[in-house]
Amino acid sequence: MPLKLSPKVKRNLFRIIPFGIIWLVSGWVFWIVEQAAAGNSDQDQSSRIAMNFEVFLFSSAALMIVGLLIGTIELLYLNQVFSKKSFTKKIVYKTIFYILLLLIITSITYPIAKSLELNTSIFDKRVWDIFWEYWTSITHLSTDIQLATSLLISLFYSEISENIGHGVLMNFFTGKYHTPTEELRIFMFSDMKSSTAIAEQLGHIKYFELLKEYYSDFSEAIIQHSGEIYQYVGDEIIISWKYEAGIVNNNCIKCFFAMKKDLHKRAEWYSSHYGITPTFKAGFHYGKVTTGEIGELKKEIIFTGDVLNTTARIQGLCNPLNVDILISGDLCQSLTLEPEFKIQSLGKNELKGKEQNMELFTITD
Repeated sequence: MPLKLSPKVKRNLFRIIPFGIIWLVSGWVFWIVEQAAAGNSDQDQSSRIAMNFEVFLFSSAALMIVGLLIGTIELLYLNQVFSKKSFTKKIVYKTIFYILLLLIITSITYPIAKSLELNTSIFDKRVWDIFWEYWTSITHLSTDIQLATSLLISLFYSEISENIGHGVLMNFFTGKYHTPTEELRIFMFSDMKSSTAIAEQLGHIKYFELLKEYYSDFSEAIIQHSGEIYQYVGDEIIISWKYEAGIVNNNCIKCFFAMKKDLHKRAEWYSSHYGITPTFKAGFHYGKVTTGEIGELKKEIIFTGDVLNTTARIQGLCNPLNVDILISGDLCQSLTLEPEFKIQSLGKNELKGKEQNMELFTITD
């Protein structure tokens, strides 16, 4: 039976692999430059490792592993540790951490590579004599520059990916949406209840801090159910799925209830810090959208299509109909809900700007 990875594991793998590629490619580039420079140099090259096929394979594997290690540490640990620091402070603190880590890694990999070049044991005295010589040589400086360059590229990739989203960044790199593309997508428009009253009660700064925590609490549920954050609009978050990803395992619906559950778990924390417990409502619909890059001064990948307006109108009926979740009849017919979910028709409803009324459904778990 093939190994089935969870959406979270898949997401982490796709975010970590580019680190390995960055380190491998930059290492190859530096090796080519170094070989060209060494060929025209009269300096003592005893501390420099001559490249043969065996050393090349080891070095490439080591670079890839180091890149993947740094990507894993970066995305699964350091991003959380320094999440509230400024961009500059994050880069400085992380650089210090990684310099210490790379010194340890170099101290391990250099003797191995040298022993492979000399075709001798790693415990051979010649290996360690050259190793100590290496620390004061131009070769060491060259290696430090290579590692620092790879590290900085990795950190900038990490920060850019974190800020605009890994999926968006990859789409820009691959040019997937450089030409407009038609897609079938599911949308969820989620809106905080009584947000205006909460903002007036807390004040702008405190309310903004609440929003950061509120959005953060949704992250795990969205990742686990293959959702993609399209936009934050004030207190509203728009989540999207490619049709197949949203339908399989009822991901789109389960995402809503997982978000609700995760927010409920922290109800007491919100109450003690802000004096309120935020809740939300959501509307669901699906349909064809045109996806593409837009903008000159600032590039964005956007969706256009009637489905977005319709989903917004559906979500706007949650309060009048006194429910937390509304689903269009079209989407409801595409779902095969488990017995734990109870679905109820709310009849045909008028949507602002739409000529025909639409049957809407609500779900309880």
